Amino acid sequence: MGRAYAVREAKIKKTGAARGKIYTNFAKEIYLAAKNGVPEIEANSQLKHLVEKAKKMQVPADIINRALDKAKGAGKDEYEVIMYEGFGPGASTFIIRTLTDNVNRTVGEVRAAFNKVHKSLGVNGSVSYNYENLSVMAFKTDKEEDVLMALLDAGIEPSECETDEEGMLNVSVNYTDNVKAKEVIESVISDVDYEVDESGWYAKDTITLEGEDLELFNRLYDLLDDVDDVTDIYHNVEL
Repeated sequence: MGRAYAVREAKIKKTGAARGKIYTNFAKEIYLAAKNGVPEIEANSQLKHLVEKAKKMQVPADIINRALDKAKGAGKDEYEVIMYEGFGPGASTFIIRTLTDNVNRTVGEVRAAFNKVHKSLGVNGSVSYNYENLSVMAFKTDKEEDVLMALLDAGIEPSECETDEEGMLNVSVNYTDNVKAKEVIESVISDVDYEVDESGWYAKDTITLEGEDLELFNRLYDLLDDVDDVTDIYHNVEL
């Protein structure tokens, strides 16, 4: 069903704890986008798309509004995005995105997760060279050719722009073209409804794991997912 579906595991748990983490992460992301840009939704494309995505994930309006109000006021939280790369069981690799206000705490918790399965973090670049930093979008439309031509006319060359058997157009572009690509798509389809809208690191090649390696991989994934500051986990394992 396209890169957005095939490369990354759709692991959205329905537990209260997981839902709470989703809310917290969106609050941080919205605050950061508003604080680093214009704290007005219609004047900040990144913020606008982030708020739309939060609403689609059923993040309560009061959480969104509190994050915006905090950014407009005297909010002094200093969040930063820190990426970690690591080696898992078998030939598996990880890229972990965190959003933190305490780097020492975060790196300690991420490293502890790897240590518990006797695996290790790597240095910057030790894993990411085997990944692509992409924005992926998927939506229903019959205008594949129109969207492709509009993207090319705007100087954006998608790595994927194909309609699957369910009529879903899957579009993948370089991460740096994220906002511009959405503006182009929305100029062609004014009422576009993104069923997938995310940016991240996607493995150029995937592997399969079995037996103990698969069990350890799943344990490591869950340990990382339990770290409060971890927002996204990318890997090269076909699930």
